[in-house]
Amino acid sequence: MPIESGSCASARQAKQKRKSHSLSIRRTNSSEQERAGLQRDMLEGQDSKLPSSVRNTLLELFGQIEREFENLYIENLELRREIDTLNERLAGEGQTIDGAELSKGQLKTKASHSTSQLSQKLKTTYKASTSKIVSSFKTTTSRAICQLVKEYVGHRDGIWDVSVAKTQPVVLGTASADHTALLWSIETGKCLVKYAGHVGSVNSIKFHPTEQVALTASGDQTAHIWRYMVQLPTPQPTADGNQMSGEDEVEFSDKDEPDADGDGSSDCPTVRGPLTSLKSHQGVVIAADWLVGGKQAVTASWDRTANLYDVETSELVHSLTGHDQELTHCCTHPTQRLVVTSSRDTTFRLWDFRDPSIHSVNVFQGHTDTVTSAVFTVGDNVVSGSDDRTVKVWDLKNMRSPIATIRTDSAVNRINVCVGQRIIALPHDNRQVRLFDMSGVRLARLPRSNRQGHRRMVCCSAWSEDHPICNLFTCGFDRQAIGWNINIPALLQEK
Repeated sequence: MPIESGSCASARQAKQKRKSHSLSIRRTNSSEQERAGLQRDMLEGQDSKLPSSVRNTLLELFGQIEREFENLYIENLELRREIDTLNERLAGEGQTIDGAELSKGQLKTKASHSTSQLSQKLKTTYKASTSKIVSSFKTTTSRAICQLVKEYVGHRDGIWDVSVAKTQPVVLGTASADHTALLWSIETGKCLVKYAGHVGSVNSIKFHPTEQVALTASGDQTAHIWRYMVQLPTPQPTADGNQMSGEDEVEFSDKDEPDADGDGSSDCPTVRGPLTSLKSHQGVVIAADWLVGGKQAVTASWDRTANLYDVETSELVHSLTGHDQELTHCCTHPTQRLVVTSSRDTTFRLWDFRDPSIHSVNVFQGHTDTVTSAVFTVGDNVVSGSDDRTVKVWDLKNMRSPIATIRTDSAVNRINVCVGQRIIALPHDNRQVRLFDMSGVRLARLPRSNRQGHRRMVCCSAWSEDHPICNLFTCGFDRQAIGWNINIPALLQEK
């Protein structure tokens, strides 16, 4: 009868030990699950002031947390058992590995290394699991505060810019790569006017401060000033944004994008020519804006210059040079003759036209990649966004360093600030739109799921602080603009 070797005996003992330990874990897990179920039943039986939907969500999330910790605990026990088995096997083999003597110190070092790897694995798994749970909880909270109200579908290509009229009637304007700009009824989502005067991509749209006039910049190296006349249709009942929420984010292809062939933009009135065409650039005009008062306009171009024009005569007043690479955006101060221009040279510049005889220039350096936009806020602050995945808040009196920095996980496109509430809307390349306050605290993320939100890169955002239905608009390369209702008091209370 063959005699069992020492190594085989130790292996059998280890196997039996592992089997009994596994059974013990199963019994423990079963009892823990029974206790968790009993506790859950007790909690559900208690009186609570929370709505049932919120309470059920909380119970589900806490259950996920408990299961994650339970799985980590079991994995921890299994790894520690393997370490013990390894140590026993090494001791039984005479403490030798590959013919070399393994001292107790070396064995201790190896065990310590294994324990360190275990600890690192536990930390990584715990962080990933809890981050997912917390993220899902934040999404649920944001969905209740940020509701999709209306989608504006009609363009045949991506939308670069969105803007809201400053005069009555208040309409929404969109600028698209399909060579057109469209004006929309905010309440009904119906296209009111199409501007078809450009022969290139329309890159930006801005409304005159006091008249029914729009300013558009284009890839055809011009900026156009054109007049529109609109009559708002009768508003229809708006669907509740809560009914359109979805739980899981999904990926979309181009086949999922809105089809513009059946929309109503083809039968709306069309404006085919401008009142004035501003022609001085030698490259794509990427953005344009009105100076305070509306008698002058500024344009930014890929020819590395910004131009200041007299609107009545179309004459070039100043050519603003200094940027080393293509400009990406320009913005004017709402109450003062100040202009900021941003560029691919990682800087943005402040141009001061308050004194006609002095045109001072200040250069802001702090980003490490293209500055995609820079906008004014209340007081003496400017907010800049960049492809380096940061947003910086600056004090115009101190150019050396920003007073706040927001770090994100994706490149930031054209930002916009809700001046009255000091909330920054950040559109991202990764299709997300996030809201922050001026101190850099994240307030919310707009919902994006299989039923709502943008399906491709979000290019621009625009606040409309006085509109009763939609107070934030976003547009993207999925050919649509979206109107959102942001419950600002609840958003600030959550902070």
